[in-house]
Amino acid sequence: MDLRKLKTLIELVETSGIAELEIQEGEERVRITRALMQGSHVVAPSPPPSPGGVAPSAPGHAIAPPPEAAPPVEEGHVVKSPMVGTFYRSASPGAKPFVEVGDAVQQGDVLCIVEAMKLMNEIEADANGTIKAVIAENGQPVEFGQPLFIIAQT
Repeated sequence: MDLRKLKTLIELVETSGIAELEIQEGEERVRITRALMQGSHVVAPSPPPSPGGVAPSAPGHAIAPPPEAAPPVEEGHVVKSPMVGTFYRSASPGAKPFVEVGDAVQQGDVLCIVEAMKLMNEIEADANGTIKAVIAENGQPVEFGQPLFIIAQT
């Protein structure tokens, strides 16, 4: 199954609020399940991939859990991503970012862009204040509800 089609199906599950979607095309079958508590997706191909496919990870190489000492939580108004997509701090590569830490913003000012399905969505400030922190990394994927900025309200 095409990777673009899988991404579209995952976004469909995310935006529609359904908990599970199963699609079958010929002999390929994909089930996408949304874990409601964590907001994560599990894509499980069925039947299992052929031996020539991607090898499973070796025992003892488990994914490391997040560090015990979480970074200090900054106080202020948190601007969260309204969608799944790619976070961009500026309108184009090499351009000046929309906002920097310390910039004063008004409600409605553009803070960043989240690209979703080839559409550039401007994310605006929903509170007046000063940018206290930029949490997301430029060019990196973001999830629905993921914190992007912290605004110290004035």
